[in-house]
Amino acid sequence: MPYTPHTAQDVRKMLDVIGIKEESNLFDAIPNELRAKSFDLEDGLSEFEVFDNFAALASQNNTSKISFLGGGYYDHIIPTAVDSLSTRSEFYTAYTPYQAEASQGTLQALYEYQSMICELTGMEATNASMYDGGTALAEAALMAIRIGRKRKKIIIDSGVNPIYIKIVKTYLAYHDLEVIVLHVKSDGSDKERLLEMIDDSIAGYIFQNPNFFGSIEDYSDVIKALHDVKALAIMSSYPIALGMLKSAKDVDADIYCGDGQSLGNYLGFGGPSFGILACKEKYIRNLPGRIVGITNDAKQRRSYVLTLQAREQHIRRDKATSNICSNQNLMALRATIFMALLGKEGFVKLSKQNYNNASYLKNELSKLDGVSIYNQNPTFNEFVIELPMSSSDFINKMESKNFFAGLKLDALYENFENKVLVSTTEKRTKAQMDEFVACVKEIV
Repeated sequence: MPYTPHTAQDVRKMLDVIGIKEESNLFDAIPNELRAKSFDLEDGLSEFEVFDNFAALASQNNTSKISFLGGGYYDHIIPTAVDSLSTRSEFYTAYTPYQAEASQGTLQALYEYQSMICELTGMEATNASMYDGGTALAEAALMAIRIGRKRKKIIIDSGVNPIYIKIVKTYLAYHDLEVIVLHVKSDGSDKERLLEMIDDSIAGYIFQNPNFFGSIEDYSDVIKALHDVKALAIMSSYPIALGMLKSAKDVDADIYCGDGQSLGNYLGFGGPSFGILACKEKYIRNLPGRIVGITNDAKQRRSYVLTLQAREQHIRRDKATSNICSNQNLMALRATIFMALLGKEGFVKLSKQNYNNASYLKNELSKLDGVSIYNQNPTFNEFVIELPMSSSDFINKMESKNFFAGLKLDALYENFENKVLVSTTEKRTKAQMDEFVACVKEIV
């Protein structure tokens, strides 16, 4: 019999509540030209016939294009050991480790993850992961509001990933708060305007370094001004950049956020990833999510446990620091294996290789007639190019030459019709970058 979770009357009632006539209206946001006209599915196919059909469909994908896309997700080399260890059944099928005595392996792995994140960021405390970088940043904003108590303003720099900004606004939409988006000047923060805005009504300021355009800045004067009025500095960054740039501790940030996709996780159409959220120890009771601690059991054996659980939703419900009831353990485990394989020296080398590749590509592109580099500040592994044509035209022509050439910024910002965010990692070879430059020269 067919699976019918709702009666026709149930469906009608739900449609009436949300104000639409029929179920198909739920997909009105999808343009007609992108909607499937039919699925052309045959009846009664065997399991093996279905596999053959899927294989035929998959073969139509072109996976040979060379990617220079960035903007928050990056194409990195992932050691085979990451896949081999993370897919062991002990980890791959493990559930939430609430029962500590049956979850020592998972808890120890997460404890090691926390230790590595604290070492990488310089922060004193971290949780055992969040959903992704955007939700981690939104939770950091909520932390700042709780810590600031009567303060009702959050300033967020528009150099922060624009998707993250939307997530923060969504999280804070039903709180009695003011979210102020401070527009950047060119590719950098408007620090003069920011310093004028900082007062004792501000709970926190959110910035990203390197920012969404790949630009690197010094925020020391801003952070000092924030601390002078007891406001918090919330830093978001690309974790790989911490192999070269100052950590959150070094700049005296109060909370650190990041997306962990670049730490041993694949590009899977935007996920799955995990979020990093770390802070100074004095703010740990406002830190959402799970925290793994270490102790001794009744026989004085080392044991791993979930600690400070009174902050969490399964105990405090509406008074908890967050309603998060899950996280990204498996993705955080992959990051742990990845960082352990690289070690400190390997991580620094990886960071420098990303920086050096981008510097080489940026320099070569700047030599081309008609191409200029938008960034005025130093950059890490991505930068913005300005072109004598629309970004859409450029992207399409480069795709015909087997390149995903970058991110169209006019899809995210006004008056950016001819600007493209180009990114490169350690995975791009000199030959690939030279071919990329040759194709750009031919096109422009």
